[in-house]
Amino acid sequence: MNADLNRLRHKKLFLFDIDGTLALGDTLYEGSAELLAHIDAVGGRAYYITNNSTRSGQDYVERFRRAFRLETTEDQFITSGYMTLRFLREHFLQGKIFVLGTASFIAELEKNGVRILGTSPEIIDLAEDRDRFRAIMEKLGIPMPEAGMAVNADEALAIAEKIGYPVMVRPSYVLGGRGMEVVHDPESLIGYMRAAVGVTPDRPILIDRFLHHAMECEADAICDGTHAFVPAVMEHIELAGVHSGDSACILPSLNISEENLKTIKEYTKKIAEEMHVCGLMNMQYAIEDGKVFVLEANPRASRTVPLVSKVCNIQMVQLATQVITEELTGTPSPVPNLKESHFHHYGVKEAVFPFNMFQEVDPLLGPEMRSTGEVLGLASNFGEAFYKAQEATQTRLPLSGTVLISVSDRDKPEVLQVARGFYEDGFSIMATGRTYDMIAADGIPAKKVKKLQEGRPNILDAIANGEIQLIVNTPSGKESRYDDSYIRKAAIKGKIPYMTTMAAAIATTEGIRKVKEKGGKLEVKSLQQLHSEIEAG
Repeated sequence: MNADLNRLRHKKLFLFDIDGTLALGDTLYEGSAELLAHIDAVGGRAYYITNNSTRSGQDYVERFRRAFRLETTEDQFITSGYMTLRFLREHFLQGKIFVLGTASFIAELEKNGVRILGTSPEIIDLAEDRDRFRAIMEKLGIPMPEAGMAVNADEALAIAEKIGYPVMVRPSYVLGGRGMEVVHDPESLIGYMRAAVGVTPDRPILIDRFLHHAMECEADAICDGTHAFVPAVMEHIELAGVHSGDSACILPSLNISEENLKTIKEYTKKIAEEMHVCGLMNMQYAIEDGKVFVLEANPRASRTVPLVSKVCNIQMVQLATQVITEELTGTPSPVPNLKESHFHHYGVKEAVFPFNMFQEVDPLLGPEMRSTGEVLGLASNFGEAFYKAQEATQTRLPLSGTVLISVSDRDKPEVLQVARGFYEDGFSIMATGRTYDMIAADGIPAKKVKKLQEGRPNILDAIANGEIQLIVNTPSGKESRYDDSYIRKAAIKGKIPYMTTMAAAIATTEGIRKVKEKGGKLEVKSLQQLHSEIEAG
């Protein structure tokens, strides 16, 4: 061992893996800093290798300076982006490349002479920069929720106080809603800021006003830099606060007014044209009290593109590719000639979750994406399309039995609609505490059941005895000292369908009703048949 160490002392060139070797996240392992300092002191040189494709060499220089207090240069980092660049230089230096990747990766390629097709890296970065993006929205007269950016707890508290609780908080430059939370009070906000990692003036925490009881929706668009086309607007079933990737969605919209639909399409076109997006773009919106707010712009293909293409019978990827390659092929952009179609069927996208594999994880939905896939249900009416989508996730909704309803105080206004919907569908109703009191006071027959802390027989006994076939349970948050996660976890273990939002519960009652009206038989139509019924615009 000593001989090996002695030989090591004379080495001048070192190659290190970063994550898991020198550091864990933004924390150096014990001895790493001393080793790197020694290499520098003896005139050696350290190089760093990583397969993380989301960060450029410059990103790592900044990370080492910020997190590790170490000065490095860009040429010391061998990233997957760097290796990609070397390959392109050797084989495609004169070609033009279309790239799917992070803004920093695309920028690194462009900086090193790779000619990029499609939306420019500058535009991708602009969409992520909340200050610059908000400036564009102000220029266009398009509203966004009140917001601010903070790098410490004092700044965050001041912003939240001005905006008003609850607020949506998230780190800069994230995918899948990673690290996003809805914060309801100063104490929780301080805790979030203390736990936040990698917060700098360049990467602040973003704080937005949380839109109360707002309907979220999104629009995918095809853009050629000067024109944009929106095939349809997709309406989220879950209200604002649930990540778009986890929310069930309706296409075409079912409940958005014609005025709001027109506004959403106009906003999408204005933004795409102002930003000179070339290819595909996804826009996220929320509607609060009849007013449309922009949440974010994603100048790239989204996971909803295949769904929109299938429901609307439009080849979005093919058309976008034609736009992107126009300068190579000479084929003119098809976007100015595209027209909206009118179709008589509904598509419902439902997310697929891995909770059956992780039965101790609370399946509660929130701003951070938790789904691992998605399915599509198609039918001539919304209810049946929703039922099909649930079945495709291997969650077959029962057509009879008993539904357990236990909801938070903030969801009490909708509980009567949900309870009456299930009662009219022929279900027996079991409910807890104040939820039961409200249902019974409205004249809806129901049976009261105890929560876990209230004695026995309780909810878990009813689940274990096979008395419950469907569960509606929404989180209590700080409104209750007891955590109802055991109800949702028991539902997973018992393979009982469950809803954690009132919107999903309402949709479930409609889906069950439509299927029961048809005697339990689902409509079967081929995709080709549905497409043949679409009327050209």
